[in-house]
Amino acid sequence: MIIKNVSVIGAGQMGNGIAHVFAQADFKVTLIDVNAEQLAKAIATIGKNFDRQITKATLTEVDKKNALNNITTATDLTVGVKDAQLVVEAATENIDLKLKIFKNIDEAAPVGCILASNTSSISITKIAAATKRPQDVIGMHFMNPVPVMKLVEIINGYATKKEITDTIVELSKTLGKVPCVVNDYPGFVANRILMPMINEAISTLFEGVASVAEIDTVMKLGMAHPMGPLQLADFIGLDTCLSILKVLHDGFGNPKYAPCPLLVNMVNAGKLGVKVGEGFYLYTAGSKDFMVSTAFVK
Repeated sequence: MIIKNVSVIGAGQMGNGIAHVFAQADFKVTLIDVNAEQLAKAIATIGKNFDRQITKATLTEVDKKNALNNITTATDLTVGVKDAQLVVEAATENIDLKLKIFKNIDEAAPVGCILASNTSSISITKIAAATKRPQDVIGMHFMNPVPVMKLVEIINGYATKKEITDTIVELSKTLGKVPCVVNDYPGFVANRILMPMINEAISTLFEGVASVAEIDTVMKLGMAHPMGPLQLADFIGLDTCLSILKVLHDGFGNPKYAPCPLLVNMVNAGKLGVKVGEGFYLYTAGSKDFMVSTAFVK
């Protein structure tokens, strides 16, 4: 199946990154969001990320212009997916929202269109059941930041056709990504392994074993991780981490996946990480520079 027209639903951090890589690979992209201001912000972010690539000599000004010309925006989902051959949903990690979106996509997208979700933990089988074409639904889980990270975790739902999986595998390679096909169980592979590690790091802090800086330094220097688990949690979003842990805990019924009380309290307090300027670290507005936050350490 040859795909040239792609619609991306959700203009947040993941959505604008997904639109970026498709546009750079010369696909025609429609970026969809109900919020026009969010769409404008997303286009500006994509432009800045192209500029970073130009600075690193991995992209030219002509490449940037061509890629931006490949992107159009829409606030109406029905209009945005009407010509799509692939729709990638990248909305908030909320099951009710995703089910509603997929029901709407199913009604508006052309016959034969592949419906993909960028979900990091929610069942593809459950999402597919909201449509009348579960055989055409698949998980396409990009890693953050999308323009940089090579992995795409491809998740087969219970009814996903092999032809759909094969198409998404080849498409991922076209984007310069490395596809890994997995089956539909809570957390898939990436977050089934990553989130318990992050949760354990939070518990280590909660129990007073070590501070934020020490925990992250041990994991970076001792385990060769490029980023410590607490800083990584800030970049993912603590609310997202909590949502994924709840999916794991509910899906497996195993207490080892129960979210640490400190994580729950921080989310309740609105300390969600980079996107709000404070999580385990404090962040300077408009910058990725950080310093340790001790606001919650008692």
